[in-house]
Amino acid sequence: MLRAEFNQRDKGLVLKLEGRLVSAWAVQVKSLVSRRFVRNGLLVDMSEVTYVDSVGEQLLLWLRDLRAKFVAETCYARDICERLHLTLKGDADRPVPSATEVLPSSTVAPPPPPGRSPVTRPGAAS
Repeated sequence: MLRAEFNQRDKGLVLKLEGRLVSAWAVQVKSLVSRRFVRNGLLVDMSEVTYVDSVGEQLLLWLRDLRAKFVAETCYARDICERLHLTLKGDADRPVPSATEVLPSSTVAPPPPPGRSPVTRPGAAS
């Protein structure tokens, strides 16, 4: 099952997708988008998408070619966007960053110096 909801905003048309973006549902969404006049841009919210098949991926690539931007607030949606090189809202100049680009290396604690225990116990001799 798929739910597609359109909302017209000042900055353009918003398409919110919820559920499984598969075969006939993806074709139907393409038909719905094709009938609308998108003058200020299209924002596609994929945060509630639970599954995308190959036909759904083709739809997303078609939307990308229309210069749509995407919202992906879940791991699954972000993975789809990253894999298909879809542009997230706010990232107009670059595709979705990979996990290694998002997490700075300083978030991982450096290893202790050689010969020192990583855990310091009170009263332990050094």
